[in-house]
Amino acid sequence: MGKLDGKNVIVTGASRGIGREIAKLFASEGGNIICAARTLNEGDHQFEGSLSSTVAEIKSSGGHAIASAVNISQEEECVRLFEEAHSAFGEIDILVNNAALTYFVPIKDYVIRRWKRSWDVNVHAPFILSQLALMDMIPRKSGSIINISSGAAIGPGRGPYDDEASRMIGNTCYGAEKAAIERFTQGLAAEVYSDGISVSCVSPSLVVATPGTVFHNLVSDANDTRGEPISYMAKSVYILATEPQEKITGKVTYSQELLNEFGLLDDPSGIGPKGSRQGTGYSMI
Repeated sequence: MGKLDGKNVIVTGASRGIGREIAKLFASEGGNIICAARTLNEGDHQFEGSLSSTVAEIKSSGGHAIASAVNISQEEECVRLFEEAHSAFGEIDILVNNAALTYFVPIKDYVIRRWKRSWDVNVHAPFILSQLALMDMIPRKSGSIINISSGAAIGPGRGPYDDEASRMIGNTCYGAEKAAIERFTQGLAAEVYSDGISVSCVSPSLVVATPGTVFHNLVSDANDTRGEPISYMAKSVYILATEPQEKITGKVTYSQELLNEFGLLDDPSGIGPKGSRQGTGYSMI
């Protein structure tokens, strides 16, 4: 028996990386997983990973999952995702807004079309999907929404700027989007607190090796000491999905900080109060 037995869970960006790891862990705890992403089959995207392979791995371990190949940058596709989820399993208990789109481009060079698409995936989709999830959750007075943020939300601070700050050039759009998600998290948490719904947000304390972060040269591979195990994020999201509302709602936190708080990690590093770098202002409220 798992903590998520009978719970219906949507995980966006579940074809690879952090989303795939979350989907697998939640399925192992008894959840019915709706794996959402654009990449249905291997070879459909330049990066390794697909919904088909995620679902196959879950089912081979005795879990329950379906694939929903959707483009969440489009409102109608978000609606279709929930229609497919309802048809397969019923109303949604947990929503994990994990999918992300990143273009590391300086503002002066940013193509407006790509800017808008990035905001559609990283900010507008979590809003639309959360609104759809609340239609299931509010009548039952229960549910969890977990948003995935990033250390990019911290930003370079005020000038003058050194070489380290200059290395962040190209991260302005993504960082602004993740800062927006953290504010959205706490605002929504307050709005639905009386409805028994928890809303929280977690970022990796250190870079997680995924096909995307390796492609952007943030880490070389899963053994890179600059990063952290991908399991840290999956375990962190699991905590936020299963702990009582009063303990976690409105929390904006970091993976190693959270695991340490719940006794699962002794020596946290990276971003967080006990790590080497402070988090955003929202994580300190």
